[in-house]
Formats: sequence, structure tokens, C-alpha cells
Amino acid sequence: MAKEWTMGEKGSSLKQETEYAVLVSLITPDVTETQALEYLDELEFLASTAGAQSIRRFTQRLQHPEHRTYVGKGKLEEIRLYLERHEEVNMVIFDDDLSGKQTNNLEEALKVKIVDRSTLILDIFARRAQTAQAKTQVELAQMKYLLPRLRGLWTHLERQRGGIGMRGPGETQIETDRRLVQYRIKSLEEKLKDIDRQAQTQRKTRGEMIRVALVGYTNVGKSTLMNLMSKSEVLAENKLFATLDTTVRKVVFGTMPFLLSDTVGFIRKLPHHLVESFKSTLDEVRESDILLHVVDVAHPQFEDHIKTVVSTLQDIGAGEKPTLMVYNKIDLYRERYYDELLDAETKTEIEQELRERLGNNYGENVFLSAHTKEGIEDFRERLTRLIKEAYVVRYPHQVKGWD
Repeated sequence: MAKEWTMGEKGSSLKQETEYAVLVSLITPDVTETQALEYLDELEFLASTAGAQSIRRFTQRLQHPEHRTYVGKGKLEEIRLYLERHEEVNMVIFDDDLSGKQTNNLEEALKVKIVDRSTLILDIFARRAQTAQAKTQVELAQMKYLLPRLRGLWTHLERQRGGIGMRGPGETQIETDRRLVQYRIKSLEEKLKDIDRQAQTQRKTRGEMIRVALVGYTNVGKSTLMNLMSKSEVLAENKLFATLDTTVRKVVFGTMPFLLSDTVGFIRKLPHHLVESFKSTLDEVRESDILLHVVDVAHPQFEDHIKTVVSTLQDIGAGEKPTLMVYNKIDLYRERYYDELLDAETKTEIEQELRERLGNNYGENVFLSAHTKEGIEDFRERLTRLIKEAYVVRYPHQVKGWD
């Protein structure tokens, strides 16, 4: 019997032992087969971050998700037969959000735990959260995610549908739970407002220093770069959302001080309610003077990642800030894409063409490796210039002796 799925509770979900999962995705008119496979790669990484091992993938071409079971009857039967033959698999993960009704129907048909993309991300966030602010934000996102799904999750208590007099205990339970969830949401929102006021006070006490924020897709090396710049020990590991709580450090280049913040990474299909809940954490981005948009240039879909981050920055009102594009992991890029027979001159030409193309598309950039420290001096020079320009704009009559 599969374990009961509980999001974010200490000692539950995917953390205690490795679970085995199959992944399911749809190829629709809006999603090509190539994109669907890329999304499944990311879903598998999410599952691995949560502690689950993915052993099989299923895809299906449909015009739109089937309203009762997400996939069609034939594909559902194929998944069911596979699960019967592989009893070690106790979870099916879907690459899109499911309604409460779909989740209930799928659990009844497949007899295993049903997880969708948002549930998986919320579970990872719940276990990554360390501060009171992050924990409150995650729980608020969970409650907002749960509220519209209550009716579908309580169908096992409903009587056969009918007219007057046919209202069953399921409906009563739904109303009770809805009130409890709404009350909890209101309570969490009030608590978050208090935490936000404290955070705003802390930001105001940081004085007149220019503020620089690291932003980017999850797992691109932001924390590694921060450790290199600030000589601090911020958690950096090869997992999605390794950093959840915002970290702020004072950094000095020569004699020029500034504040550097590392923020939560973005991801495709990031649940809207999660973005909403984390807007207070993203205040560090909104209130910064300069953005360092870190990109994993070795990732095959790094330009899609750039578009996701740019779109999210626009959504939170930070899209017009001075930005330096930092293309990280150039060492890994060469390892993955350069033929060993290429001479040094050809490699230089390839990188120059790449730099110019990306510069034309996304603005000023620098190529580096936070791991090997290649390109760090060029990066420091460019960032120093941006910070000086920001100080001149803010304090035009104040002479700074940093030259």
C-alpha cells in the first residue's frame, strides 16, 4: 500500500527513503515533442531533488488534457499495467497541475500516490525553508493550492447526485474544510505582513550602500558565485532550489562597498501561487540597484531559461533594472560542446560569436566559471563600473575615492 502523500511535513513526503516514480507528460498543440521531453528532464531533476528515483516516462499526444484523468483511457490503462508489473513503483508524477477531481480519479484507477508538478515543487520548498518567513510563505502557497481542489478531493464522501434533500456529508465536510483553509490563509497573510514590515525595517537600516542581487534560473551557480565574491559559505549544491531563503552579504571591491543578495532560483511552470507568496522574498530583487542575471551557459536550453527569468522579473516589476548577464560554467560548455580536435583559434572565434549574439539579444555580458575562477577579473571590472555609475546617480555631489 502506498504511503499517504503529505506535503512538507517533517519526517514525511519523499525525504525519508528513496521512492520510485514514473513520469507523465502531454504533447499538445502548445507543446512540441522536444519541449515535452525537456520538461520531463526537468521534472526528473525535481523528483531527484525531492528524493524520488524516476524509472519510466509516459507521453501522449492530445489536443488538451482529459478532464477526468489528464491522459486518455488507453494511456491510463498502459500506465496501470506497467504499475502492476513493477510493484516497487509507488508514485506517478504529472508534469502539469491536476485538479482535485483528476487526482482522486487517478488514485482510484492506479492505486498509487499521485503527484503533480506544483505539489512536487511545494514539497521541495517546504523542506528547504529555514526561516520563519520562508516557512510561512510556503505554507501560504500550499493552502492557496489546496483551496480550489477541496471539492475533487472529497468526492468519496458525496452521495449520488440529485435534487433537494440529496446534500451529503461530503458537501458539509467541504464547507468546513474550506472555512478552515480560508481562515488559515488569512492568518498566514497577516503573519507574513508582520514579517515583511520587519524585513523592510532591516533593509532601511542597511544605509546608503548600492545593492546588487543575483537572479537566475535554479541551479545555475548563483550561490557558488556569491561564495566567491563574498568569501562566505552559502549552501551551494547540484540540486534545484538549494537556496530558498534570501542571503545578504556586504562585499568590498578594493575600497568600494556594496550589498550582495542571493535569491531563490526561478523555474519554468513555477506555480503562480508560489510566486505570489514569495513576493516579499523577491523584494530584495525589486529594491536592488543592479541585477546579476546568472545563466548556466552549458545547459542545452539556457536561452529558454533566460526567457523564463526575464518574464518573472517583468511580473514582479524588476524588468527594467540595470542588468549584467553572467554566463557561468564556460568550462563545462567547452567540455560538452567542443571537439577535442578544435584548435585554440577556432574555439576563441566560436566564443566571440556566441558573446556577440547573446549581447545583441540580451545586453552586456561576461563569460566566466565560478568553479575555476576563469573570467572573474573581467567580471569584477564590469560590475565595479556598474556600481560606480549607480553611486554617481544616487549621490551626484558626493565624491567617491575609489579610482
